[in-house]
Amino acid sequence: MTLSIDRRGRLPAGIGSPAGLMDFDCLCAAVRGSFLGDPAAGGFASVCIDSRKARPGALFVALEGETQDGHRFVESAFRAGAVCALVEAAKAEALGLREMAASYGAVLIAVENTLRALQDAAAAYLEGFPSLIRIGITGSSGKTTTKEIAAAIIGGEMKTVMNPLNLNSETGLPLAVFEVRDFHRAGVFELGMNRKGEIAELARVLRPHIALITNVGFSHIGKIGSRPEIAWEKKQIFSYLNRDDRALIPASSEFRDLLAEDLGGIVRFYGPESLEEWGPVRDLGLLGSEITWAGEKVRFGLPGKHNLEDAAAALAIARELGIRDGAIRQGLESVQPLFGRSEILEGAMTVIRDCYNANPESTAAAISFCDDLEFPGRKVYVLGSMLELGAAAEAAHREIGSALARSGADMVFLYGEEMEEAAACLAEAGRPEPGRVPFFHTNSMEVLASSLGAYVGKGDLVLLKGSRGCALERLMPVLTGEGGAGCF
Repeated sequence: MTLSIDRRGRLPAGIGSPAGLMDFDCLCAAVRGSFLGDPAAGGFASVCIDSRKARPGALFVALEGETQDGHRFVESAFRAGAVCALVEAAKAEALGLREMAASYGAVLIAVENTLRALQDAAAAYLEGFPSLIRIGITGSSGKTTTKEIAAAIIGGEMKTVMNPLNLNSETGLPLAVFEVRDFHRAGVFELGMNRKGEIAELARVLRPHIALITNVGFSHIGKIGSRPEIAWEKKQIFSYLNRDDRALIPASSEFRDLLAEDLGGIVRFYGPESLEEWGPVRDLGLLGSEITWAGEKVRFGLPGKHNLEDAAAALAIARELGIRDGAIRQGLESVQPLFGRSEILEGAMTVIRDCYNANPESTAAAISFCDDLEFPGRKVYVLGSMLELGAAAEAAHREIGSALARSGADMVFLYGEEMEEAAACLAEAGRPEPGRVPFFHTNSMEVLASSLGAYVGKGDLVLLKGSRGCALERLMPVLTGEGGAGCF
């Protein structure tokens, strides 16, 4: 049985109109706002929260951040051609935004909370596409890769839209939703989480027909509290499922019962063992894997077992949609690594650039992958701190230290204060044989670059793995010459 969405109809008045994405009356009603000044005809054609990205016809949403307040950049947005701004009434009066809007011939709509208004506007916009199959993906790791694989597969049979890059946050997902157009038949969106309640907010915007959780790990445990609490937060992606909608849960998850409890939709437990068409898999090392699907072999270019797990998740989605086997194989073959995610860069040295982000699960997976590789040269592991782990940080970094002590690395470079625990673990593991796994630790990127550059040589394999805050891609100039100097 496959999911079938048949809700075609005329777009609601005010959405997808000649004026652009949504007209001002429809927007004002969606955000429960009020016009500051006289209502105006017309609408907006794009949405931005950064005045530097405003263009003619844009809606600018003035958000208040930790360091900047978007209300102070409303004029910059109008100057760039924005035709409307969502603002808070009190700030509009204090900053004279009503008069400013009038001088630019722009529209000002006052709301109680501009973040909530952005989300409400996105939710209302999505309602204008009743035939769109909405797919939501969340998880502690692998959600971006799963999204990319799923979109590549589904896109072989129907026009598909997805989050650009990793626009998956409380602001990113709503902005991504405004990329939907009437010709799209499927939307694949990832939902990220940095705080409690965020997945629930994003689910309210997307209201997916198919919702999938990749895994429940330690990411953001410092903000959420515990893995069971993380599981509960991730589960909120299922909050708006109707009776015929699908909840896809990893069969191997220790939280599968918690995730499946009291859901409104149809629950499916997925994994390679649940996919009848999934056959033998041959490891191709740095070249990826050869997957047998429905009796035919297909080359899947993302290396490592963790990427195979992401492929299985994407295939579970494809099965719910009844995607043909030929389109599935074509989609799997077309997938390419994104920046900092399982990139293999060949040159004098082979660099595995997997440094877009890191958590205990993905870091352990990267170490295991490199250990298992048959490689003629030296293996050099460069690991940056895993951030946002809170009270779990010390134990998590010590576990990585233990994994490194058992690894096949010829040399380990550790970067960041949190990695001091991994360094201590490596030092202890070396006794009474000091240097069993040589390592170097520093909190200075300049020192790291200098030491790494002095050590590595032609024919080495270098792994770069660390949280986004570490920005280990800054080491590329000393490894390949990419990017030039002065990157620190």
